[in-house]
Amino acid sequence: MHFLVVGPGAMGCLFAARLKMAGYSVTLLDYLEERAAQITRQGILVEGVSGEYTAKVPVVTGQLQEIPDQVLICVKAYKTREAGREIKEAIGPGTVIVTLQNGIGNLETLKGLFGSERVLGGVTSEGATLLAPGKIRHAGQGDTIVGPGEESDGPAGILFSAFNKAGFKTRVVEGVDDLIWGKLIINVGINALTAILRVKNGRLPELAGARRIMEEAVREAVAICEAKEIQLPYPDPIGRVMEVCRATAGNIASMLQDVLKSKMTEIEAINGAIVREGQALGIPTPVNMTLTSLVRGIQETYRESV
Repeated sequence: MHFLVVGPGAMGCLFAARLKMAGYSVTLLDYLEERAAQITRQGILVEGVSGEYTAKVPVVTGQLQEIPDQVLICVKAYKTREAGREIKEAIGPGTVIVTLQNGIGNLETLKGLFGSERVLGGVTSEGATLLAPGKIRHAGQGDTIVGPGEESDGPAGILFSAFNKAGFKTRVVEGVDDLIWGKLIINVGINALTAILRVKNGRLPELAGARRIMEEAVREAVAICEAKEIQLPYPDPIGRVMEVCRATAGNIASMLQDVLKSKMTEIEAINGAIVREGQALGIPTPVNMTLTSLVRGIQETYRESV
């Protein structure tokens, strides 16, 4: 089985490396030729909770040399449509597309490009930090969930077997929309605050002001879920966010990683998505609006200094 992993960020490198170490054929797709050449030459360097190792994964730009069986979309949410269009002419009729991205809207975008029958949704609690091109720290392990499907057969079942063989604790569910929203709630509570305060996940529950903002942002998002009749995969959303903060205490959230590198963030697909949903439903979301506006301001002033 051949995997194409789109995006050489922390999560893309982690999945590409683990699948390669498990014996699968893997190609990583990048858009920067110099970076692609560097990672191809050095391999993907991994350290952290899964050990220290190097996986030699070829990285390509432009035209693919082999039709993939499975495509893992690991780009930032704002690049989903662009990435889908880039691979559309290079995949086969049986290729399955899987999203493991943050935020909402990615699954719908990919279904619009490829059709619902060949697109799987996914969420993962694996944590990874990009240290340098092709070099990552595997910061934490957690469940990976994909669907719709069954573990016994079909596209989801094949992915289930491959991911588990690669060391990812994986399960398959019949519906993933609720799970995607479940992960969104956690990101709503954590990502923007870490980016604004420039702290690791574990500090948020320890800071009284940050904790209060987190709780209010999560309450707004939960109100959206209730209005949309979304069944979250945990009974206590605020408690779950706190639990994730403590379980990933040493992790640098992806949005903070972006801010530290002066890169565009996924704020529009996370807190910004809550604002847009609230406007459509007539539900006030002032805290998420404030968080979204602050992160936008950070992005707009990257090149400024005092």
